[in-house]
Order: sequence, then C-alpha cells, then structure tokens
Amino acid sequence: MRRRFFLLLIALLPAALPLRADEGMWLVQAITAVLQQRMEEKGLELDTKLIYDAEHSEGTLCGAVVSMDFIGTGSVVSPDGLVITNHHVAYSDLAALGLLETGFWARSRDEELRIPKKKVQILRQIIDVTEETRAVADSLAAKGIGHGMRKLSFEMEKRYARPGYEAALQSMWAGEKYYLARYEVYDDVRLVAAPPVSVAAFGGDEDNWEWPQHKGDFALYRIYRDGEPLRSPWHLHVSTEGVREGDFTMVLGYPGRTYRYGSSFEMRRLIGTEWPLTTEVRGQQMEILRRWMDADPVIREKYADRFFSLSNVQEMQVGELQCARRFHVAEAREALEAQLDRWIAADPQRKSRWGSLLQDLRDGYAASAEMDAQRLAFRETMIRGSFFAPTVLRMANAPADRKDAIYAAGLSESDARVETELLAASLKAYFRLMKSPGPKQQALYERFGEDWTAFARYLWDHPEAYAGMLLDVQMASFRGPDLTEPRRGYVQALYAMREDQGIAQYPDANSSLRLSYGKVCSLHPWDAVECSWYTGVRGLFEKNDPSRHDFALPEDFLAALPEYSDPVNFIADLDITGGNSGSPVLDRHGAVVGLAFDGNKESLSSDYYLVADYTRCVCVDIRYVLFILGRYAGLTDIVAEMTL
Repeated sequence: MRRRFFLLLIALLPAALPLRADEGMWLVQAITAVLQQRMEEKGLELDTKLIYDAEHSEGTLCGAVVSMDFIGTGSVVSPDGLVITNHHVAYSDLAALGLLETGFWARSRDEELRIPKKKVQILRQIIDVTEETRAVADSLAAKGIGHGMRKLSFEMEKRYARPGYEAALQSMWAGEKYYLARYEVYDDVRLVAAPPVSVAAFGGDEDNWEWPQHKGDFALYRIYRDGEPLRSPWHLHVSTEGVREGDFTMVLGYPGRTYRYGSSFEMRRLIGTEWPLTTEVRGQQMEILRRWMDADPVIREKYADRFFSLSNVQEMQVGELQCARRFHVAEAREALEAQLDRWIAADPQRKSRWGSLLQDLRDGYAASAEMDAQRLAFRETMIRGSFFAPTVLRMANAPADRKDAIYAAGLSESDARVETELLAASLKAYFRLMKSPGPKQQALYERFGEDWTAFARYLWDHPEAYAGMLLDVQMASFRGPDLTEPRRGYVQALYAMREDQGIAQYPDANSSLRLSYGKVCSLHPWDAVECSWYTGVRGLFEKNDPSRHDFALPEDFLAALPEYSDPVNFIADLDITGGNSGSPVLDRHGAVVGLAFDGNKESLSSDYYLVADYTRCVCVDIRYVLFILGRYAGLTDIVAEMTL
C-alpha cells in the first residue's frame, strides 16, 4: 500500500510545479524579458521586438502571419501576397472544386482560382482594453442590461471598427484581461497550388496523429487587392538550410481552444461519459463511410470532406481519452485543486470570494451528470449521426415554397444508401442510450421495433416524420445547473494563485495570435521505443501500396522521389493545438523551415494538461515543399518568387 501511494504521489507531482520553459501558447503582445531570455537560452538569435511590435506590426514576423478565417494559419512568403498553409486547411476548397485527387497547379497568375467567400485576416494591432471593457460592463449592468461576452464584444468591437478592418475582443483568464485585436481583412483570395491528396495526406487517417508520418501537407493561395496581387514588402523568408536535432524552433499561429484551466470535475465527465460515447458512435460512422467510399469513387468524392473532418475529430478524441488515462490527467487536476484549496483557505479575502468554489463545482457536475449524458446521446446520434439531418431540420423551419429546393440540395450532396445505413446505426445507438424518448419517437419505435433498416428507410422517405422525430425532444429537459459562474471563478482563482506565486502563465487558447517555442527532438513514446526526429523518402517507398487509396502515390511522383534526399517531415516539442494548422515553423533567425500540420497521439491530453516529454508538433520540411513545387510540379516561377 505504501509503495502504491508513493508511485501515485510521483505521478501527481508535476501538477504542483511551475510551468516548464517550453510549455505555453504565449501572447505575442506580452513577451517579457524573462520569456525572451528563456528563448535565447534555447537558441533564439532574434530580438523579440521583431516578432511583434505594437507600433510597427507590418515590420514584424506577426505582420506576415495570416489567419485563414480562424480555421487555420498561413504566412505570406513573397512580395506578391503568396500565402502558404496546410493542404488540410484548403481541403474543403479543393473538395468543392473536385481537385482533391488531381491537385492543382496554376501555371500563371491568370490560372489562379478565386475562392468564393474566402477571407484571410492579418493582425495589425493589439490594444489592452481591460479597464475600458470593465467600464462598459459596469455601465450595462447599471442599466439592467446583460453584459456577457457576446454583448461586451458587440459594444467594444463597434467602437474600434474601421472600413476594411475587423475588430475582435478577446477575454483572457475569464475576464482578468481584455485585449482588442484589429485585423486587416482581404476577401479576394485565390488558389495557386496544392498537391494531389495522395501526396499531401499520404497515410490518410491511419497515420493521422501518428509519428512517423510522410505527408506533403501544404497548399498555396495568393491575396489580391483591387484585382492585383497584394504588394507585401514585409514577408517571411524561407530557409533552405533545414534543421537538425537540437535546433531552436518557434511557431506563430492562431490556436483555437485549450482547456488547461478546466477543473477535475470537467475532466472526469469527459473521461467517464463524453469521450467513450463520441468515439464509439463516430467510429461506427467512419466504418460505414470508409466501406462505401472504398467501393464507389462517386461516393468518395461526395463524402471525402465530411469523412476527413469526422476522422480527424474521432482519432483526436480516441487519443485524448487514452492520454488522459495514461497520464492521470484528472488526478493531476485534483492535486492542483488541493493546492488551490489550501491557498484560498490561507487568506480571509480569498476565502470570502472563493471559499465554496470547489464544492459548488462538485455539486453542480454531480447534479447535471445524467442530463449531460442524455443531451450528448441525442446530439451524437440523431443530430450528428447522419449528414442529412441538418437538411431535414432546415426544411422543417423553412417556408413551404423553399422546402423542395432545400431537399433537392441536400440530396445532391448525399447518397440515399449511405445515409440510410448511417441513420440505421444512429437509431440503434439512440434507443439504447436514451432513457426517455419523446412520444413521436416512442410511437415510431413501437411501429418498427428493432428493424433499424426499415425504420431508417421510412424516415428517409418521409422527411416530415424525420423532422418530427428530431424535434420531439424537450431541450429544457436537458438543462442542468448553470455552472457559468463557478467555472469563471475557478479560472480566476487559478490565475490569482499563480500570480501570487510569481509563476509565468499564459491564458487558454482562444484563436488569438500566439507564440510557442522549443527544439527539434526525437520521441520516446513508450518504454523501449525510440523514434527519430525526422522521416525520409525511404518511408514513402516502404509504405506505398497501390491497392490502398490512402497509401497509393502517383507513378510520376514516385519517379521523381529519388532526387530528394532531405527530411520529409520532422518533429519538435512545440506547444500547438487545432487552429495552428499551417503555422510557419521558424528557425532561430525567424525564417521558415517547415509548416506545422499535426500532433502525435501521445500529446493529445495537451489541450487539457501538457506532458512536455511526450508532446510533439509534426511538421512538413519546407525543402520537401520546395521539391514538390519545383521538381515535381514544375512551378519554378513560384519557387523563385519566394525569398530563399
């Protein structure tokens, strides 16, 4: 018993230690002298004023990093507005154009394809508006007007809006700080180049979140203004020197969401309820889709984008669940909360403000557990269980003269056979999980019993009955205690404790521009397993399999490969998450050496709790990108356009 307790104590110790030097998605506007020193100790040879400067944003690295509509990240790499990002950030555009299998290479500016509704944003200024935002909140409260984040954002962004610019209010640490980011917006964005999906996504979802990988995951766009390529004198340089193990690297990008200020109660809910259910249901969907897509190229083309999105999330959540258990994430949060509880109890003012905080969270999560599970079951099976469900719901809420058009559009994007099988699987899961189906749902269940295929065919043929079943749920019955304030209090208390202890800290990711840094390094994912820091051409030949779609490289690409001898992909211990896709990976001088495109499966607890020794960012080597563009695609003019 004593030995087991000692081992558990060792496992929990990291939760109480200061943040490791390499951990962190740091605010670019708040790079301190201490952080700069840490980066220099790792190898940085660049004044951090050249990363971000509030007075001269266009002359900094951040001034050349773009948000791809806050879905991914890109960077300007030429004086003529050429933007490089990941292929999987461009995936939906390529799928809509029918260019996934063939790829796309514009041989001239005239051939570049404008993408409807595509926008990119370039950060121009970040303003600390903490006091101003709080004053607005107080003013609204005095008038009896709600002042949640949505209302505050509306009021503040209205104040700072300018033609051609977007303003975005960003809350940090649940309102401890507020920043207003101004972005210059460009809405004429044209596709320039993208390799075939067989090259860009080599290994498909089987290799997703894995290391080693061998992907050419890149695509190029160009920004236009007034019909001409954007003249951008400040852009990132591209290094052809490459990287070696131990080299300094950093990433600038727009990470979407992390939850490192989440409580152990939320972690227990994810581990015990949400992730097991979602990975099971989505895994069944993937099996159905993969079988149909492998059998029919037409179905593959229709469902490629949706399968890609589904598989990415499903694989991620499988990894999150495994890592949360392997690295005892909930236990680590509990150890931190014990420390927080002692810190609160040590001061009367803190005790007055947060004395009941942890108990309030514990009680709230316990009271809402069953309702959360039922809401989750409904969402994952009946709403997300088939791709036709949104069409049915749109029909139900549309005027009578629009219903047929909506139905026809949904049919054109779907396949009745696939949707029927997906719906049958969803119905089976739903009635297994749902304790109290609605009256219309129950009546249909009694009519068809467990003949799920007949049940699904009937709903497919009768969209009004399908809509009635989807709407036959009293969403109010899924409502539990409102945990908004206890969750906010938890974040604020953690922030205050770390501030009091002098611990450098960064807020959770929220699609604001961040910096992460680290080193190129190998990986030891499991006992007695060692993985190199890079992959090479040999792996492409070893994995190539013409009988498997995700592993079948084009013959002309295979013929060109022997001429390439540098790394294909490499890894570094950079702290990233979704939204960082396409982020430039920069060397010690700030030149592009790669593009971030994935994480490894062992790092997938990092949205909640980072385990530094296992966290790796998977990057495509920029020299492999240049090889594909120049040697394989023959776009030597594009290569020459970049500053190498």
